[in-house]
Amino acid sequence: MKTQTQIPAANRATGDADARPALARPTTLAGMANTLPPHVWFCVSAVFHYLGPAFAVLLFDQVGVLGMAWLRIATAALIFAPLTRPWRVFADADRAQRLLLLAFGICLAVMNCSFYLALDRLPISLVAAIEFVGTIGVALVGLRSRRNLAALAVAVIGTLLLIDVKWSSDPVGLFWAFLNGALFVGYIVIGHRVAQAGIGIAGLGAAMAIAFLIVLPIGFREALPAFSSPQLLAAAIGVGVCSSVIPYICDQFAMARLPRASFALMLSLLPLTATLIGVIVLHQVPSITDCMGIALVIAGVAFHKPAANA
Repeated sequence: MKTQTQIPAANRATGDADARPALARPTTLAGMANTLPPHVWFCVSAVFHYLGPAFAVLLFDQVGVLGMAWLRIATAALIFAPLTRPWRVFADADRAQRLLLLAFGICLAVMNCSFYLALDRLPISLVAAIEFVGTIGVALVGLRSRRNLAALAVAVIGTLLLIDVKWSSDPVGLFWAFLNGALFVGYIVIGHRVAQAGIGIAGLGAAMAIAFLIVLPIGFREALPAFSSPQLLAAAIGVGVCSSVIPYICDQFAMARLPRASFALMLSLLPLTATLIGVIVLHQVPSITDCMGIALVIAGVAFHKPAANA
């Protein structure tokens, strides 16, 4: 349910549409968001969700893991800033919306850092599988049933197959992967609330600015080599656009028109997407056991039944 329109109260009184954040005003992009089916936006997001991070892995040796996370978030924040004017969005928001934006920003910052720390140690297909098991929990909130419990059990078995050889060899990598998975659930829940509150892309821009402030002291030093190499900096910016601009915008467009549990259901495609990108970009060829585990995760998420109003 929308708690507030996109137009701040002062502007509603005066009818001053030009005072609204740029992406909160009617635009060609906004028109496309309402014209195209939400599933189209999700598919675009699915392509870029792991494409950007896969290329980011190739840059870890040059700018460091946290340096790459900093460059990713900084790129997105700088792109969103002139379009959404996050300072105005935050100033015009009420107390509840400010807390929501703060939570969203913190979630984005920590999620991106833990995601890259996991990718530095584990195959992208494994990180993806762990990331999306939590989406079944989102669906279970919408509807508790034997079918959903069975779906959860299937997905957990698939995840155990994937992580079986990693428990002893890389517990640190698994810690970051599970932290990222937990935060991804937070991203779905909070992001859906932002979309349904009517602040959508403008709210995303404000949250990304908050995320940038959080990671500023963490990864800036590792990111410094990028500023002395134009090619490296261009590659890092490209990763930021592919990772945090295109998929997050598409997610907001999809979340605004899809029930939260239905969005979680569609995420069943992403472990497969991650595996294919891992093979193509990183040459991470999964074993037969890995393929079985990935298939079970996908089947578990796809088998669950979302509530009609979740």
